[in-house]
Amino acid sequence: MKLYLIRHGKTEWNLERRYQGANGDSPLLPQSYEDIKQLASFIKGISFDALFTSPLKRTITTSKELLKALNQTQVLITEDDRLKEFGLGDLEGRTFTECSKNYPSQIKAFRENPAIYDPSAFGGETFQSVIARGNQFIKEILAQYGSTDANILIISHGAALNAIIKSQLHVPLADMRKDGGLANTSLSILENKNSSQEFECLMLNNTSYLTKKPEKSDTV
Repeated sequence: MKLYLIRHGKTEWNLERRYQGANGDSPLLPQSYEDIKQLASFIKGISFDALFTSPLKRTITTSKELLKALNQTQVLITEDDRLKEFGLGDLEGRTFTECSKNYPSQIKAFRENPAIYDPSAFGGETFQSVIARGNQFIKEILAQYGSTDANILIISHGAALNAIIKSQLHVPLADMRKDGGLANTSLSILENKNSSQEFECLMLNNTSYLTKKPEKSDTV
């Protein structure tokens, strides 16, 4: 089984460098629709068995546009709350600059050292919580598809996807952000072989197919 893990297309708040989190949302930029078509061209030879997505509008739009571009609209889209972005509490809708000014140590920990991240001051969600829900989701996917050659699309969010991927690869919590985050419309691929419960990373944060190269505001 292969998991094709994709971060949603770039949104208005991504461009404005605002935190969206699990409850904030904003529309995809016009460029993102072209980016999704370019991603589809990169994986066009693959037949997908299922698509799982966060229920937020930015991921649902990405999911529908991707299947349309792949000419695979028959693939069932399943929404799952466990694929939502980190809950960021009072930070949602606020700019990165404002949040870094008000909570400098915690924003730094969020981006550089999750082991010491404590979002209680602004009502956010911990890495442990996101990893727990993500791992439970992956466990169910393994139970359903792990002994098959299925190709599964998973459309989610930058920080949450990064945490889930790194957890499945047994990266220590403190090191999960050492490679940085995931870019908009990026592709990462995990594979389990011979019905194994363990994954190998075949690709991480690939954006080579995008003609418009990622900017700073593209990565979380």
